[in-house]
Amino acid sequence: VISGLFSCNSSKQEEATIIASKVNLLDTAKWFIGTWQNETLDGLFTEQWNQKNDSVYSAISTVIVNKDTVFYESISLEQKDDSLYYIVSVKDQNKELPVSFKLISVTDNQLVFENAKHDFPSKITYSKIKEDSIVAFISGLIDGKEKIEQFPMKKIK
Repeated sequence: VISGLFSCNSSKQEEATIIASKVNLLDTAKWFIGTWQNETLDGLFTEQWNQKNDSVYSAISTVIVNKDTVFYESISLEQKDDSLYYIVSVKDQNKELPVSFKLISVTDNQLVFENAKHDFPSKITYSKIKEDSIVAFISGLIDGKEKIEQFPMKKIK
């Protein structure tokens, strides 16, 4: 009887693992899709997210000051096996090579990505405040001190 109980438990765990591996983590970020903006005295910050295919969302993030683009990055959110990655390439930084951040935490209203080996940011968090309002946070160490920057955005389409 005891061996029967253990075999039932292990088959349930295997079934749960199989189900979890079939979950499309990209679906947890469907609320990213659209155009998000925040206009401040420092300029116009925009993130425009699109669904590229079943396993990739892509975005362009810009900051425009006086009609000049002063910041440009391309972002992709990619499902690879049972993991989700936030991959970013920033113009004129890191030789424009992509840096990957792995999803470490997910809820209905928040996704947290981390790359502990990267200096700044080492963590990227997106929080949905309302259907038309999100905040992106980037955090990490600069000169040995913790720094956090936040980017509130409203959905414009």
